Amino acid sequence: MTNNSFTTIWTRIQSHEGESFKTVRGLEFTYKMADDAFYPSRTRYRISKSHFQKAYEMMPASGAGEISQVVRGPSYVWAVLNDLRIRSMT
Repeated sequence: MTNNSFTTIWTRIQSHEGESFKTVRGLEFTYKMADDAFYPSRTRYRISKSHFQKAYEMMPASGAGEISQVVRGPSYVWAVLNDLRIRSMT
């Protein structure tokens, strides 16, 4: 992970709402944002901003398994945090 602050990362996550992402296993998903929460298209549950922040603080992680004990939806959280659109400096 670069030295970006979590606020910057969260803003990027919000700005890519509705775009296509893929889990490590190649499952495509999109997401919606509402009330500081993330709603993946492949599930019916919400993932709060705090879960993303916890995972962000654990980066770099080699996969979703490393964050699975501390966040809900680790496959989605890991996929988004490790996507170049989110973690890049540009």
